[in-house]
Amino acid sequence: MQDWLQKAVIGLNLCPFAKPSFVQNQIRYVVSSASEAEVLLQQLHDELIQLQKTPPAQIETTLLIHPLLFLDFLDFNDFLDLVESALADWNLEEDFQVASFHPQFQFAGTDSEDIENFTNRAPFPTLHLLRQASLTKALDSVPNPDEIYLRNIEVMRQLGHSGWQKLFSNK
Repeated sequence: MQDWLQKAVIGLNLCPFAKPSFVQNQIRYVVSSASEAEVLLQQLHDELIQLQKTPPAQIETTLLIHPLLFLDFLDFNDFLDLVESALADWNLEEDFQVASFHPQFQFAGTDSEDIENFTNRAPFPTLHLLRQASLTKALDSVPNPDEIYLRNIEVMRQLGHSGWQKLFSNK
């Protein structure tokens, strides 16, 4: 996951806010052994509370990686509805946002192998827990934040599938 963060997310600048947290070692990586959705939801809750109790200078964000659960993207996508409901039930939707990454990620209206899907393709199914206040501050600091995704699509199109593969080859 760190290799993917460093080479894709930061290296290609897919998220202009990731580098400082990575460099300052403020990203918490949690690998779940959950094999049931209820267990993963409980871990999600625990990690959100951990973030809530910890200053951003120590832990800015958390990657909840779950390599054993929701290997099928459509199942993962359905689970995200439960995540959103849980955030509301826990009264945490104003404090946190959960972004998603998956090895088979696919934006609506695209073909599975369209290169723009790779902006959200990670080695494992992952829930990215973001502090809403930090996200708002970061978005306010960049011009045209609504255009980040358009730039990312252009970066991926220029890179292409062969460039993506080369990014992760050990050569």
